[in-house]
Amino acid sequence: MGRRPLIAGNWKMYLTLGEAVQLAQAVAATSAACMDRDVLVAPSFTSLAAICAATQGSNLLVGAQNIAWESEGAFTGEISAPMLKDLGVGWVIVGHSERRHIFGEDNAMINRRLHGALNGSIQPILCVGETLVDREAGNTFTVLENQVREGLAAVTGEQMARVTLAYEPVWAIGTGKTASKEHAQEVHGFLRQLLANLYEKNIADAVRILYGGSVKPDNIDDLMAQPDIDGALVGGAALKAESFDRIARFT
Repeated sequence: MGRRPLIAGNWKMYLTLGEAVQLAQAVAATSAACMDRDVLVAPSFTSLAAICAATQGSNLLVGAQNIAWESEGAFTGEISAPMLKDLGVGWVIVGHSERRHIFGEDNAMINRRLHGALNGSIQPILCVGETLVDREAGNTFTVLENQVREGLAAVTGEQMARVTLAYEPVWAIGTGKTASKEHAQEVHGFLRQLLANLYEKNIADAVRILYGGSVKPDNIDDLMAQPDIDGALVGGAALKAESFDRIARFT
């Protein structure tokens, strides 16, 4: 459908400021050579300002790992869209499984964060995914449908042009286990059809859906060959310039 691939690195709570800037500069060099796809990094909040400054003028996209639903206020520990925009950040990850399962963020809160991003002109990457218990109980599609429907509540078709989905099976994150390319494609196809049901086919066809969950240099090519997989949300392999470079240069 002509969707432009997106390779995003989620750095989680890793890297000091100096390490983060050094890696970002290496990734910016990679992104300069990848003209037919987008490359993004999502470092910790403490590194965002320095990375935006160090990579200014490059085509590297910079995202945050979470966002508040209000533009300002008495919300200790939160970061707002205007604060992120002020740094030059244009993207944000919302609904990551670690936010859901470790910090207790439910679909309603994730939806509020999504709207905080959209209202603040930040492009959100909405993460969805089932646990191993869900998968073994045969509830994968039920869980995903609830996460998508509730996560996208009150999001208009026009706003969907700025939303990216990321399917991250929780059982594959950081475990070394990766969904087979067939399973990943089946789920991505389901998500795209769900979007078509919620909006329109042309809107669903335009939304990028990323795969995340132990993405590595040796499986990225097979994953990206699937018709409904439009990129990757990369964790551990994004922390090394060499491995992330290979992923970004998938063939």
